[in-house]
Amino acid sequence: MAKSISCIIVDDETIAREVIASHISKLENITVAVECKNAIEAFNFISNNKVDLVFLDINMPEISGIAFAKSINKDIKVIFTTAYRDYAVEGFNLQAVDYLLKPIAFGRFLKSVNRYFELTTKQTEEKNDTSEDVDFIFVRSDRKMIKIDFDDIIYIESYSDYIKIHLSSNIIVTRETISAIEAKLPKSQFLRIHRSYIVRLSKIQSFNSETITLGRIALTISRSYKKEVLKLLENY
Repeated sequence: MAKSISCIIVDDETIAREVIASHISKLENITVAVECKNAIEAFNFISNNKVDLVFLDINMPEISGIAFAKSINKDIKVIFTTAYRDYAVEGFNLQAVDYLLKPIAFGRFLKSVNRYFELTTKQTEEKNDTSEDVDFIFVRSDRKMIKIDFDDIIYIESYSDYIKIHLSSNIIVTRETISAIEAKLPKSQFLRIHRSYIVRLSKIQSFNSETITLGRIALTISRSYKKEVLKLLENY
């Protein structure tokens, strides 16, 4: 468990949230970013902050856990927590990490967290094996697939459901989420500094605790990414 992860707890029952938070407090490298009483609170938080894992109740008012899980970025892992067995099949069909039945014992909880780390470690290794072997990607723009060399990318900027890829000589616009494009880029060459920005490490000319400078362009480092970004850059 070397990597520190940020999780949120989503449950309309106070006691249920307290149990999970208590279990998490016994573990290293995993922190509770926020506790939410419903899916709307959780969605608002995820929209503005980096989240790795969600402990998600299924049977909640207004928006169910199942509906919420379908709406969030697939890079965010989900562990369902519920008092009902009936939802198990649907939960696993959403590729949830695990499905915990209440009351949740610490031993069973720990097994679930270990499963999360095993899964993400495997996915990272597979991604590194493939992404480091190529030095370009193809994106769809103007009704055609365009090849973009990694060396030519300065930074990537998100605008809701499409992105701008800023190159040395022009800008490519494609309808894709920034998280989806991030998954295609080698971690050794690119860095997410904000929910709206990814920069190429070799293009960075200077930085401080608030901004990163790429030539004449200054991009803001968001609060949710700051600790990870500064740690990486200071040891780069």
